[in-house]
Amino acid sequence: MYDCLIVGGGIAGLQAAIQLGRYNHNVMVLDAGDGRSAICQSYHNILGYPDGVSGPYLREIGRKQAAQYGIEFVIGKAENAEKMENGFEVQAESGDTYKTKTLLLATGVIDRIPPFPELMPTLGISVYICPDCDGHEVKDKSTIVMGSGNPGANMALTLNYFTDKLTYVNHENKEVDEKILAAMKDKGIKYVKGPIEKVLADGPDFSGVELANGEELTSERGFIAFGGNEVKSQLAQQLGVDLHKNKHVLVDPRTKMTNVENVWAAGDVAAHSEQTTIAMGDGMQASIWIHKTLLANKG
Repeated sequence: MYDCLIVGGGIAGLQAAIQLGRYNHNVMVLDAGDGRSAICQSYHNILGYPDGVSGPYLREIGRKQAAQYGIEFVIGKAENAEKMENGFEVQAESGDTYKTKTLLLATGVIDRIPPFPELMPTLGISVYICPDCDGHEVKDKSTIVMGSGNPGANMALTLNYFTDKLTYVNHENKEVDEKILAAMKDKGIKYVKGPIEKVLADGPDFSGVELANGEELTSERGFIAFGGNEVKSQLAQQLGVDLHKNKHVLVDPRTKMTNVENVWAAGDVAAHSEQTTIAMGDGMQASIWIHKTLLANKG
């Protein structure tokens, strides 16, 4: 029986694990290893890393730091969670089950990224997903937005704040509202109907796309905006946790606890701005209240 089981070994989960380890709690992190931080090659807006820092690096040093405090890590995907008399039981895809007094869901969000192998090494370096995180990186640079329908068009409009050298490629040829098309035209954003045949990149350096008709479009930077990202709140749903209409988990803003007693949520799966630094703060805040709860229950 663990004091706390953390599902998700990204930024929120690792920060919580480190703090709970410093409280001398018996904690396990169950991590599928497929979160956003596992693929982002560089974050640029984190205090202390003026030249950027990669998600895989943060995860690696985070695991080492947590391990110093006796935190246990299991690589695997959590499939089922249920309330038991004295806590919770979580079953992994492997069939292994784990019992815990408290549960922290740090399961995150999976972005809908088109399956072009050339994209992966570019993510966070020359191709981006979040305009709040990385809009600054395309400042005054020619940029191609690879997207679908309205989400891609709206991304292009958002990025117009940073650069006027924009092309939106509607890869899936989904319909774009007339009002949004007019706004793009007014801003001088070039609109191209896809599909994209190939992403042009040399390792981490994105240089454009080749369309199915053979035309090549070149640019210095890229952005991805397909919409339909998956919020990993299935375990929360199984436990009866209240969700926002967009499937993000609703939490108490002070404690990060959900409506289900002894179940917390932190990071991108919770309903707030999806930012690395906020995920870190969420994990810390949740861990403090998990500690308080464990102490109270012990007494």
